[in-house]
Amino acid sequence: MLCSLAGKLGDAELDEIRQLERELDVTVLAYSCYQTEPAMVDERQLARIRELEERLGVSLVAVAV
Repeated sequence: MLCSLAGKLGDAELDEIRQLERELDVTVLAYSCYQTEPAMVDERQLARIRELEERLGVSLVAVAV
């Protein structure tokens, strides 16, 4: 399973999350999760993924399609 920050929340959902944050006095992060399988990559491919991760400052995950 792979999870990422939820990006498709509407105004109503965001309002509900903000209300919960105020009620609990905490910051709440929303995630969406997906069933995925990791892709099998060789050392050359892995090196390229790592290079791009470092350059962009993000984590990349190769998945099977």
